[in-house]
Amino acid sequence: MKRTSARSAPRGRTLCRIGAVTAAAALVAAGAATGAEAKSGTGTGSGTPAGLDGTWQMDGYGLVLDVEGATVTAYETTAISCLPEFTGTRTGTTGPGGGTTFAVGTTLFTLRPEQRARALSMMVQESVGTRHLARLAALPTRCAQPTPTDPRTVFDIFWQTYRENYPFFAARGIDWQATGARLRAQITPKTTDAQLFQILTDAFAPLNDSHTALSDGTTTVSPSRPGTISPSRAYDAGIEAFIQAHDLTSPLQEWGRGHIAYADLPGGIGYLRLSSFAGYTSPDDSAGFASDKAELDKALDAIFTPQRTQGPNALRGLIIDDRVNGGGSDVLALDVVSRLTSKPYTAYWKKHRDDPSDPTVFSRPEPIRVAPSDNPIYRGPIALLAGGSTVSAGETFAQALMGRTPAPVRIGENTQGSFSDTLNRTLPNGWEFELPNEEYPTSRNGPTFDITGIPPQIRIPVFPPNELAAGKDTAFTTALAVLDCSRPKP
Repeated sequence: MKRTSARSAPRGRTLCRIGAVTAAAALVAAGAATGAEAKSGTGTGSGTPAGLDGTWQMDGYGLVLDVEGATVTAYETTAISCLPEFTGTRTGTTGPGGGTTFAVGTTLFTLRPEQRARALSMMVQESVGTRHLARLAALPTRCAQPTPTDPRTVFDIFWQTYRENYPFFAARGIDWQATGARLRAQITPKTTDAQLFQILTDAFAPLNDSHTALSDGTTTVSPSRPGTISPSRAYDAGIEAFIQAHDLTSPLQEWGRGHIAYADLPGGIGYLRLSSFAGYTSPDDSAGFASDKAELDKALDAIFTPQRTQGPNALRGLIIDDRVNGGGSDVLALDVVSRLTSKPYTAYWKKHRDDPSDPTVFSRPEPIRVAPSDNPIYRGPIALLAGGSTVSAGETFAQALMGRTPAPVRIGENTQGSFSDTLNRTLPNGWEFELPNEEYPTSRNGPTFDITGIPPQIRIPVFPPNELAAGKDTAFTTALAVLDCSRPKP
């Protein structure tokens, strides 16, 4: 899953960890050669298929899973490290094709034997796409050894994780090898935590990538593309109040703790505001993602009614406001898209960095499809508002809509340019950090919008200070004009 904002973690931190863990394939296998004896692969009487027992390495994601009966333990790996990440437990019964679901807190993921021998697939409830795993002879030896916590080891694991997984060094003009050599020389056994935190920040901050972050439990550093505003909860609340006061003629109806909002506008126009694809229910909700999905479905049922989608009184246009959207689950984003198309199509493709020694090597792209909903669908014209505070799943949502017929008219500014799920890791001293390892191309061999973001078709500044001060919203009024132009003339 994606992070819900550049500076606030979503409810399921383990959800991010499972949904976006990254790559050290051949290097882990080398470590496995000297490991302990492999598990027998026989069943444990727990109901878990015998074929799942053993040690598995995720293709291109630096994650090793150790399955034993009803328990799975995950390890974060690089060529120089192996640290335990989470432990999950089997839930429910074995499904079709031998699929077995495990839970880590409120996060669910399913492991299923593949037709090819000694291989598994993994699907995470909150994420799109399939991850693949190959059987290892044994757990790498280093996974059973303590990891030093001195400053240089911490730096080395941080640097190595980026080296093996980050896809955009060349595109962002960063020499990671030189960065490592320069900053590592500043570290001594006497380096303080404050000094080390600054050194690590100096390493990744120049990437200006909103899907990178470092936290020591008190302070979190996460950059954004220069000239853009991070979609914090406070910023979102202020913008929503502005829109209500200056753009709308009736109060917004809200769902999902305010992340989903709708209003009918004069002339048969609908206004749908989406500020997140996560966090729709209480962080304490034990059902987690299932509750978020139920809340979204409830909102979409109330918005896309038969009266608004069919007959003479149906909406003749829809504004979707994606301008302040911190992201979340691509699955929930596609659930919204499914209410906006009557035909299935490919939303985008997904691939991950697949060679720890070569940042140009990626996995085979996987098509991510949109299927029309069985519930009422809006088929009419759409004006999509987006900008630099449109991040992550907010961007994949916009990208998925590009394949819709008729395609929305995009109004505003370039989105943030951060599409990948986040790979979340823990350093041996307990600090946590994030980085991306995936791309979402527009076609099997097509380009991506990483770094630059999705460009608008009509470029208009999004919430510039002078307009906020004057109570103006030119992007919104432009959307109204665009939909008015699409209205059939008598």
